[in-house]
Amino acid sequence: MTMISIEPTLQRKKKHSIGAKRILDVSLTALGLLAIWPVLLMISVAVASTSRGPVFFVQTRVGRDGRTFRMLKFRSMYQDAEKRRAEVTSMSDRDGLCLKVKCDPRITHVGRFIRRWSLDELPQLFNVLRGDMSLVGPRPALVDEVAAYPNYAHGRHEVLPGITGLWQVSGRADIGFEEMIALDLDYVRRSSVGTDVRILFRTFLAVIGGKGAY
Repeated sequence: MTMISIEPTLQRKKKHSIGAKRILDVSLTALGLLAIWPVLLMISVAVASTSRGPVFFVQTRVGRDGRTFRMLKFRSMYQDAEKRRAEVTSMSDRDGLCLKVKCDPRITHVGRFIRRWSLDELPQLFNVLRGDMSLVGPRPALVDEVAAYPNYAHGRHEVLPGITGLWQVSGRADIGFEEMIALDLDYVRRSSVGTDVRILFRTFLAVIGGKGAY
């Protein structure tokens, strides 16, 4: 007798949701890059002409299922920023593991502007096309930060990390570590295309408002 394996309904729905989310990501990202390439060019020139160092900052982050990848950003800090990290650790304005310093002396003048408007994150659109990231999801954390996570926090790695997410639309750097993890786990539980569309709309409002952007 031939046995036919029937996939559980919940698993089929999950795969369908992931496929639809990927279509949304690729479609919106491709259209976005076509629309904003002059902005990317202008930011590249501004970064390169006002401080020494590469235009892009490439950093290893933790993605879905704990896999690491190389995340892109426009460089917003001076070239020696990583070496000076220990200098500003005690200045963090945020509770928990993630370092956030409102008056970080390592940030360039151009960097402060592009951070305020979240323009430094735009190169991550290429990470989305590569499949390392999604438009919406938990922000990808540093390897050393994830190593210090409590066990429950690793639930945020069940989905692709995102350029934006519930954390960004809820206050960004003003949100403490525990609340950030709670928001990420809530997103993982109810991840869907509809949820992503709502968060993308709220992201636009959050960027205009500028709360927690530094």
